[in-house]
Amino acid sequence: MSHLLEVRDLNVCVKKNSKELKILEKINFYIDKGEILGLAGESGCGKSMTALSIASLLPKNVKITDGGVFYENIDLSSLSEKKICSIRGKKIAFIFQDVKQSLNPLMKAGKQITESIVLSGSKDKKQNKIKALELLNGLGFNEPEKIYNSFPHQLSGGMCQRVMTAIALIRRPGLLLGDEPSSSLDEESQGICMSILKEMNRKHKMSLLIISHDLSIIKEFADRFIIMYAGRIVEEGPSCAIESPLHPYTKALINASPDKNKRGKKLYSIPGRPPALEDKISGCPFAPRCQKAQSICTESFPPLTETENRKVYCYFPEII
Repeated sequence: MSHLLEVRDLNVCVKKNSKELKILEKINFYIDKGEILGLAGESGCGKSMTALSIASLLPKNVKITDGGVFYENIDLSSLSEKKICSIRGKKIAFIFQDVKQSLNPLMKAGKQITESIVLSGSKDKKQNKIKALELLNGLGFNEPEKIYNSFPHQLSGGMCQRVMTAIALIRRPGLLLGDEPSSSLDEESQGICMSILKEMNRKHKMSLLIISHDLSIIKEFADRFIIMYAGRIVEEGPSCAIESPLHPYTKALINASPDKNKRGKKLYSIPGRPPALEDKISGCPFAPRCQKAQSICTESFPPLTETENRKVYCYFPEII
């Protein structure tokens, strides 16, 4: 049985000062129909670029140099812009991290939500509005009609985030890419938003790629998790095992995560810094920050160690 989405040996580069620098290297993963995959890592590790590669929304100076992205066995990276546009929104939808930049400031929220279904051929304005109001109500708005008739500048950041979620969900896509879909929400709204996404996943078998710096969200809502560092995947497994990490970087992320039980204690921070794009790395990119690193870690990227449902790229992983 084929996967809904497959990312195969994906390499992505950016052109900077006449040089091509790697952003993503040898990225391999899949998402099945009805599955939720969580993607985590520090800022700049390549999470957003991975999602943008899937949606064919890479900036002009960034390109796929090797490998491909396959949706329903179709190589998306080989399609024309016209064909890609017919897939975006209908089959693959995106919730952007910077919602204030993503919404049209001159268009009311309701029109932005219904715009995609109008473009797809649904001309029944009354029915389109009903669908939008139902979504807004489900996303926790007590006065959906008011939100429907508001401009983005009249809404808070959290409200705009939920409007973007409504835009992404209105056509019931097969795959939703959520780049920090609940990061700007308060705790209550965050729970509502993620619960709605989970309900859409359950009810309509919609698959999700959830990008989040919050490992607790991935543990609660995702089926599997992937950890990225410096443009490489370093660990993958079922979300129930995320608190039993195999890679030292995953362990460090967990230790650095805010937790109610740590209130009043000094928050752990990972020593050092992630490598810059210009840095030449021959071994494990996490080696300079890793307490377990030995000389072999700086010589070549670690081989894959795996069991039935766990994968880790590390010379000295925790015992599987």
